[in-house]
Amino acid sequence: MEASKGMVVRSVSGHDKGGFFVVTALEGGYAYICDGKKRKLEKPKRKSLKHLRATNNTVETDGLTDKKLRDLLKLYTEQTPD
Repeated sequence: MEASKGMVVRSVSGHDKGGFFVVTALEGGYAYICDGKKRKLEKPKRKSLKHLRATNNTVETDGLTDKKLRDLLKLYTEQTPD
């Protein structure tokens, strides 16, 4: 997967399977992801890129708050059937 900062991704494995996140940073084969609720912007989760699937959307991460992030990702959760 070719990831970039601000990309909206979906987790395909682990305890957070099926959840939507935003990539806040990249390091080697890992992405740091946040959802604004369980994983705040101050403490992102480090997750392997092979456990993430990209969506076609990106968001601007400058000035992003946990509240804005939760509201943004709520749209994805509501649109996606389980």
